[in-house]
Amino acid sequence: MTTPPRTAGAPAVAPGPVPGGPKEVIRGRGSRGGSSRLRALDGLRLLAALMVAGYHYAGRGGEISQSWGTSPADQFPTTAPLFAYGCLGVQIFFAISGFVICLSGWGRTLRGFIASRISRLYPAYWAAVLLITAVFALPWVAQKALPPSEVLTNLTMLQQPLGAHRVLGVCWTLWAEMRFYALFALCVVLPGATRTRVVLFCAGWTLAAAVAQQAHHPVLDTVLMPQYAPFFIGGIGLYLLHRYGARDPIAWAIVLVSWLLGQHYAVAGLWHAPSADAFSYRSASVIIAVVTLGFALVALVALGGPVLRRADWRWLTLAGALTYPFYLVHEHLGWVVIRALHRTLALPSYATLLLTVALMLLLAWLLHRCVERPLSPLLKRAIDPRPGPRPAQPVQPVLPVQAVQRGEG
Repeated sequence: MTTPPRTAGAPAVAPGPVPGGPKEVIRGRGSRGGSSRLRALDGLRLLAALMVAGYHYAGRGGEISQSWGTSPADQFPTTAPLFAYGCLGVQIFFAISGFVICLSGWGRTLRGFIASRISRLYPAYWAAVLLITAVFALPWVAQKALPPSEVLTNLTMLQQPLGAHRVLGVCWTLWAEMRFYALFALCVVLPGATRTRVVLFCAGWTLAAAVAQQAHHPVLDTVLMPQYAPFFIGGIGLYLLHRYGARDPIAWAIVLVSWLLGQHYAVAGLWHAPSADAFSYRSASVIIAVVTLGFALVALVALGGPVLRRADWRWLTLAGALTYPFYLVHEHLGWVVIRALHRTLALPSYATLLLTVALMLLLAWLLHRCVERPLSPLLKRAIDPRPGPRPAQPVQPVLPVQAVQRGEG
């Protein structure tokens, strides 16, 4: 990471995705006025995905796993309580998504934004749905494939609101992401992103989500997502700090309120009294600590500094590329691999866990190289055949803090 601290009011070089790339390249202002990948954010993405994988494989200590043959708490008596917090990787994902979507949507047309989202999400998703269905159809695999009609419904990524069974257990998070994209597209991208408009979007969504929480209306809950909104909004606030500098009190206020609300929803959703019937038991204090750490790590990336300059390793680019396909395939195909390695080949528990993660990362690399890289640019051009985003604009002159707070620049 080569991003120096910014003076308040000095926008960064206009960010945007690399034309023709299979995924957005996260950009920030470089030390010489150019642009450089925020590689640390790529690494944070993979860390969040590995947290979720650890939860799925070894964190559900209160259930008997068909793949392990016993409870993960029996397989990992020391580390299973730690893996139980891995599900919070999803909240970290949502905060990163808020940062990245604000970055990549700034300066885009609505059509270009839609093209970037569809070409980013669907190719690897389609491949994962078909691959998992094919594997589950094999006679020696314990899991059962869904009927053809439900598999076809899953290809739309709308199976959850339609009430169809899910091929991918993790696809509920994609449904949350799609709703966030729709809100951001309608409220920010369509009229054109400005600092004032983004701030009003964050404030309005925060207030509306709180109202939805009290109203308990299914439509409001679906659209406004009160339990997830603080993480998306917090990521947007962190992007404002990245773009306009650390001396922006309004952006800090957005982040602070989002953190306060986010820890509330995380504790409310994931804490419970100790129970033998629950997947996992978690401490409320540790949940708060993990949420805080997630916000802090994204903030560290947003603001830059000497630590991140030393962590600007090229392999983190690959880590970011593998995160999404790994996230899609790791759960269900991982269970198949665990059963084969542990119960058929009798490998020890920790060896099985590490080898399963390694094999899922290898599969993710294959999906990235063979599916995302060739198909994503084609799909993107089919939706939006116009040339890519305008070249990055020069850094604008520094504005007074008061001007920044009025939304100018």
